[in-house]
Amino acid sequence: MKAAVYYETGPPSVFRYEEVPDPVCGRGDVVVDIEAVSIEGGDTLNRAGGEMASSPHIVGYQCAGTIAEVGPDVTDRQPGQRVVCTMLWGSHAERIAAPSIVTWLVPDGVDIVEAACVPVAFATADDCLFEFGHLQPGETVLIQAGAGGVGLAAIQLAQRAGATVIATASSDEKLDRPREDGLDHGINYRTSDFPTIARELTGGRGVDLVVDPVGSTLPGSVQALAYRGRLTLVGSAGRDPRPFDAGMLMMGNQTLTGVFLGAEITTPRVQALVDRLLAEVAKLEIRVVVDRRFPLADAAAAHAYLESRQAFGRVVLVP
Repeated sequence: MKAAVYYETGPPSVFRYEEVPDPVCGRGDVVVDIEAVSIEGGDTLNRAGGEMASSPHIVGYQCAGTIAEVGPDVTDRQPGQRVVCTMLWGSHAERIAAPSIVTWLVPDGVDIVEAACVPVAFATADDCLFEFGHLQPGETVLIQAGAGGVGLAAIQLAQRAGATVIATASSDEKLDRPREDGLDHGINYRTSDFPTIARELTGGRGVDLVVDPVGSTLPGSVQALAYRGRLTLVGSAGRDPRPFDAGMLMMGNQTLTGVFLGAEITTPRVQALVDRLLAEVAKLEIRVVVDRRFPLADAAAAHAYLESRQAFGRVVLVP
């Protein structure tokens, strides 16, 4: 099979499009013919400097396609079914062997490209808002990086839950487009001081919850919080780690919670959550925004485009 591989971490140019051995189906695995790969933020971070499980290494942890083979211990999946799956690495390829427990059936009528983008972004957003963020109807939430995959998912889910939704992005254009999904107020962080604007929008009180997938924005996120406000940290998309003084939280009795979906991906709770989200995509209750599709052979260009911060929504590879 063909795959986008690299022999050392670094910029997108480290990718090579090469022939590699087909994956071996383990007893509890399914082998999937990949039809769409959702490039996640963690994929770019791993390529830039993460651990390499093999050499050459195939990065990527989310894709969708059709099952070609099932292991002898698998009883709930069969060849021919369409699934979306998550894994530690290996999505940037034509085929993947993944444990059946981290696969979800794609509902009839759902485009396979859209399905490939659902589990990580939407379940992460749901966890940040509700499982760990405890968002309630009538509260106000600030979503950092509102034009990204997690951000766009969080805007939709928060609006549907009856919250007032504020989001940040790098341009006015990116802030105009999510209004149809429930964005109430947008803040261009390049031209405005987002903590100040967030407080002005809440009459000086601050927001009840911040969802922060950026990391380098943590000090500002705390400044935007109301008394007893909550902050969920879910990534380091800013790629600019800065020292964070947790003492900032004390005077406001505020809470910072780290969120990592992968730690609970095999639990019954998250399994059911992803099934529900896929069903909601099928019923058009939530929507997946795909910005651009690249051939798998152009993985370097796709990663470079995602890192340029031009994307609005998901960037997808198609083998």
